[in-house]
Amino acid sequence: MDVWLVRTDDVRHDTAALALEELDGRERERADRFVGPGDRLRYIAAHIALRRVLALHTGTAPGELRFTRATCPECGGPHGRPELAAATPPVHFSLSHSHGRVLVAVAAAPVGADIQRSPGGGTVEACLPALHPAERAEVARQSERVRPAAFGRLWTRKEAYLKGIGTGLAHGLSAEYLGTDTRHRPPGWTVFDLDLAEDRAYAAAVAVRAEGVGPPEVRVRSAAFLGAAAPAM
Repeated sequence: MDVWLVRTDDVRHDTAALALEELDGRERERADRFVGPGDRLRYIAAHIALRRVLALHTGTAPGELRFTRATCPECGGPHGRPELAAATPPVHFSLSHSHGRVLVAVAAAPVGADIQRSPGGGTVEACLPALHPAERAEVARQSERVRPAAFGRLWTRKEAYLKGIGTGLAHGLSAEYLGTDTRHRPPGWTVFDLDLAEDRAYAAAVAVRAEGVGPPEVRVRSAAFLGAAAPAM
């Protein structure tokens, strides 16, 4: 498993330095639907980062990568986890972005990744009722000072796992336990909290359908990674 963190703060609202030509027509159309320029820029930066990371793993140029969707395990519809249309052997990946940070995980097995900026106390209280009972109890035991950070770590583990199984939030937040006791987490999956070094205002996690794997090293890149010159293969 390989995990990349791309810091996009210094891209600001200028897309001139970004490799826009690497996006396909569907991505461009979706980017143009964002009303706010900041939201549009964050979407573009995230998808260029994803393409560049996958290019390094597949040897295919970023702009030549084609994506499809797996079958949804909940309803059987064609809107499951994103997949590469042609990759031998299969390359599994997951993308998440939040407030100037883009997280990409790549693995040989189904994988999910999530990054979130630490929430406020109001967000914690609003979201707690939706969680697994044991998770709610764990968060409630924390002091008010550390509760938001504890909840942020739990939430990213939860989202990473739900992305990994291919359902997202449609599966429900209370069905499985993703708390601190690793013995009671979903069998067949390994879930890691990520150490983001200087990015202490964020929580991040990855979930991979494998057992016995070690924690991944996070490769950190600046916004220059998204520039016009493609990274070396």
